[in-house]
Amino acid sequence: MEVVTCPAGKQSISWLPNTYPKNGMVFEARFSRRDCTPCPLRPRCTKAKREPRIIGLQAQDYEEALQAARKRQSTAAFRLNYAGRAGIGGTHGQAIRRCDLRQCRYIGLAKTRLQHIITAVAINLARIGAWWTDTLRAKTRCSRFAALHYAT
Repeated sequence: MEVVTCPAGKQSISWLPNTYPKNGMVFEARFSRRDCTPCPLRPRCTKAKREPRIIGLQAQDYEEALQAARKRQSTAAFRLNYAGRAGIGGTHGQAIRRCDLRQCRYIGLAKTRLQHIITAVAINLARIGAWWTDTLRAKTRCSRFAALHYAT
């Protein structure tokens, strides 16, 4: 039987395989309620009011691939490569907000294609107008969690 040790030094009481295979969780380690309930480190481990901590573990190769992807995403080359995609995402967001791109007003492929072309022209004209008048673009919104990180 496999054992996991919590920050307080207590060991798990059970080890279950294949608990959530669709989520990538291959193993699940459970801790005893009598160990977790009185523990002073409980807020660091779980948000549950009564239940003890349950840890979902991924397969080692999946975890290594995830860590490698996170490491790759922190490089300057990745940011440079991703910048184009971020610009396209901004254009797509503008088309959705300004021109209601999510729903087509027409039935039929020819009319739908015409609507998409006219929408693209309208966005390009709006951007040219903003460039011509030196109108600043809105800054990307920041999530509340990210705002806490930048505030420190």
